[in-house]
Amino acid sequence: MEPKGWEDLTPLEQAQAIWWDLYKDVHGVRPRGVDTSNWTLEGFNAQIQGLSKALEEVIAEERRAQEDAIRRFEDQVAKVSETAGDRNRAIAWLMDAEGTQGDIGYFEFTQGLPYGYLKDDVVAITQHLPIQYRSTV
Repeated sequence: MEPKGWEDLTPLEQAQAIWWDLYKDVHGVRPRGVDTSNWTLEGFNAQIQGLSKALEEVIAEERRAQEDAIRRFEDQVAKVSETAGDRNRAIAWLMDAEGTQGDIGYFEFTQGLPYGYLKDDVVAITQHLPIQYRSTV
């Protein structure tokens, strides 16, 4: 039996699918132990509206957290640059200290930075990484 396409779902099934995804976006996990078999379309829509507002708050908090992480990171880079001599060497030193083995995406993650934050500096940073990590970038 082939799975139904979106257009083949009833409005109630579509609302359930939207609620299911929104719940995960807000809480980080799929809902477990929630019996929605008796929910109405209006009930789902009310839940969806509440989850949509909660998701806006989650997104705003994530944005604030990333802005704070960028500030902390740039402050740390500025301090290390005083010894390292330049920004890219300082970042390479921080990556080495973090144990990210030359993985810039993972380093961004460990620092709470947005993915791709250092994309414009990859080549220059790589030149300052320990030789064993240069091929992983």
